[in-house]
Amino acid sequence: MRPAVRPVEPRDAVRLLVLDPHAGTWVDLEIDALPEVLRAGDLLVVNDAATLPASLHGRTRAGEEVELRLIGPPEQDCWQAAVLGAGTWRQRTEDRPLPPELFEGDRIDFGGGGLVAEIRGRTPVSARLVELTFDRDGAALWEALYRVGRPVQYSHLEEDLELWSVQTLFAGRPWAAEMPSAGRPLSWRLVQRLRSRGVGLVSITHAAGLSATGDPAIDAALPLPERYEVPSSTVQAIRDTKQMGGRVIAVGTTVTRALEGAAAAHGGRLEPGAGVTDLVLDAHFEPRIVDGLLTGMHEPTESHYRLLEAFVERTVLDSAVAHAIEAGYRTHEFGDCTLVLTE
Repeated sequence: MRPAVRPVEPRDAVRLLVLDPHAGTWVDLEIDALPEVLRAGDLLVVNDAATLPASLHGRTRAGEEVELRLIGPPEQDCWQAAVLGAGTWRQRTEDRPLPPELFEGDRIDFGGGGLVAEIRGRTPVSARLVELTFDRDGAALWEALYRVGRPVQYSHLEEDLELWSVQTLFAGRPWAAEMPSAGRPLSWRLVQRLRSRGVGLVSITHAAGLSATGDPAIDAALPLPERYEVPSSTVQAIRDTKQMGGRVIAVGTTVTRALEGAAAAHGGRLEPGAGVTDLVLDAHFEPRIVDGLLTGMHEPTESHYRLLEAFVERTVLDSAVAHAIEAGYRTHEFGDCTLVLTE
């Protein structure tokens, strides 16, 4: 499939491949048809995390250029980040030169008012996955991050992204390293039509992580453990939906991971609250909460593809992807969508 190379405007101008995993069939539609495909009483669950300006370019005290890509929100003022070498997003992550090795106590200066990060440690996953703190906190830190940071982006794109272009309509707390992109095509016009047809909409917050880093050890471990929070109102809406025979449809793999991870932490019963999930969904996992998934188009080499196997057998999934390639569907964060309904 060919990648979408720029933000789609209007945001709901994307195609929709509706996949029936039981019949092994699919149909080509536009996302505008979503209200007709769903039923009154169904419930969409979106990720309301805002996208961080998570790409920070700086220099070590020795003058070596590095890029830090923040991974989600901090834990007690300690952030986690992947370290890339010199270069820009226009190069493939795997083609970037290796960064200098960083050790505890090393400092990185990002300019733009003197923002400085200090390395606090390295993770067992890779020496390029580090923990750090900044030289300020609170409003002063957030102001500096939004001044010097940029959204994470990749070489399939044609131009620099603005931070507003990688936000969904539901964006609230800045938790996501990359945009929870499955929700981007949901325009206010489309949401209004869904609600008018009796489809509910609620949210969770999930710290959507990085898609790739160029470090084989980190990329093999993706998705990393990620924070989530499920409000009590969302839990109640899901319980009510299931009791009335409706379907719970996750908008994106991050929502799926949050809901199923939260349920796994309570013996299969979804409870409200916050946590961290390391749950990996694949062909061996049987979803307990989610009855359907609205997601982007994913290539077989991506980690998201493995998650889809929790909903669709690999042979059916491969056939659908082969069709999507022939039909010209677009991949990546501004690409087209797939809807999988298991009921």
